[in-house]
Amino acid sequence: MTHSFGHPPGALHRKRADLIPLTFRTIPLPQPLLENLDALGYTQMTPVQGRSLPDILKGRDVIVRAQTGSGKTLAFGIGMVMKLSGDEKAVQGLVLCPTRELAEQVAGELRRIARHLPNVKVLTLCGGVPLAPQRDSLEHGAHIVVGTPGRILDHLGKKTLSLSKVHTLVLDEADRMLDLGFHEAIMQIAAHLTAPRQTLLFSATYPDTIARVSTALLREPATIDVENITEQTSLTQHFFKVKGEKTQTLVRLLGHFRPESAVIFCNTKAGCDLLAETLHTLGYDASVLHGDLRQGERTEVLTRFALGGIRLLIATDVAARGLDIKEIGVVINYDLPEKPETYLHRIGRTARAGSTGVALTLFTPMQQRAAERLAAAGEALFASEDVSDFAPADPTDLYPRFVTLRIDGGRKNKLRPGDLLGALCAPGGIDGKQVGNIAIRDTLSYVAIKREAADSALAQLNRGKIKGKKFRVRVAE
Repeated sequence: MTHSFGHPPGALHRKRADLIPLTFRTIPLPQPLLENLDALGYTQMTPVQGRSLPDILKGRDVIVRAQTGSGKTLAFGIGMVMKLSGDEKAVQGLVLCPTRELAEQVAGELRRIARHLPNVKVLTLCGGVPLAPQRDSLEHGAHIVVGTPGRILDHLGKKTLSLSKVHTLVLDEADRMLDLGFHEAIMQIAAHLTAPRQTLLFSATYPDTIARVSTALLREPATIDVENITEQTSLTQHFFKVKGEKTQTLVRLLGHFRPESAVIFCNTKAGCDLLAETLHTLGYDASVLHGDLRQGERTEVLTRFALGGIRLLIATDVAARGLDIKEIGVVINYDLPEKPETYLHRIGRTARAGSTGVALTLFTPMQQRAAERLAAAGEALFASEDVSDFAPADPTDLYPRFVTLRIDGGRKNKLRPGDLLGALCAPGGIDGKQVGNIAIRDTLSYVAIKREAADSALAQLNRGKIKGKKFRVRVAE
């Protein structure tokens, strides 16, 4: 059963105020932080930031119901960074996430928020990688830890992590953590938090399990509900009845909507693999994202998708939960989700941060009643559409516009985006306009190159040096 928050007096007034952009200068933030936010391009607050930050900055416990992409990381990140003590060489902030992908994205955003402060260390602790390097990093100290509950418990059990100085605990995508069975782990971790603390809980839905956790961990929390698809996003929802072969319905939709980026949801890993194989046979370039991929493979697929090196991504719900990418134009429910909450999570991947997006849902005649219920959950008027007038896509029209190059060096090698750009545009190299986005990880870096310049860029990096050193460079596939 899913609950909605009650609206206290004045709720309607605040909802209208959500439509009025507020700047970060309307709240009491120190000038260096404001200048950093300006440099990052953050000037106007999103509704979740405008409504939660005042309570967060007052030190109140807060429960926020909001879709992914609403700006919640910046909201809790500002509150956490404001309370950091550089003189305290201990973990002061802890963020729990359901997946490694989300944890890495949150950690990256926190580093950006805190970059005006000297020597702030944000460490990611997740499974899928050896414990020893994480232990060694912890020995050098960290101010903020972002991780998955299982791996955090591993380090607590081995006494390689102390949480006795934590003043801010964040449960990010709490509903998903509970879906994955992390309730007991969360409670065990909380037992290690012995200092007075502020607890911030963010969730896209509010099932009974969230209510139990909030009662156990939060003290008189402020409750903020900014989940309202029709008011907060420009999302168009379509429902298409499948009358023939399902894959043909899909390729006709791809031909009609021609998405720059699309996530195609299947309910099972086997379904993802089968659809990818079918599309490949038809000449389409599509990649899969599900739990059978090794952690490194999943991270690379997500990075390539974020950089534009993958245009069609076929995913399960579990794998796509860490998908925190702003520019997803189309979400396609190839398999009908079983729960309204799942439907809302899926369509919440598009039309984020004020952008527009489209959600396309396929259903059979036997599934029409279920499709109608999903439309109601998404606050959309249900209308059954068909694809008979749509022409199938030309597979070449949907090839990625970028090729992703992988460099075997990253933050630990002191590499920065400017170093890669400089190496690519050095004499004999390519025009800077051919270079897309760049992602720097701990030991790897990725750069998007327009397809027509990819061979030249690869040759340039392989024959030259980056920051005076040779690195292995290859196409990420």
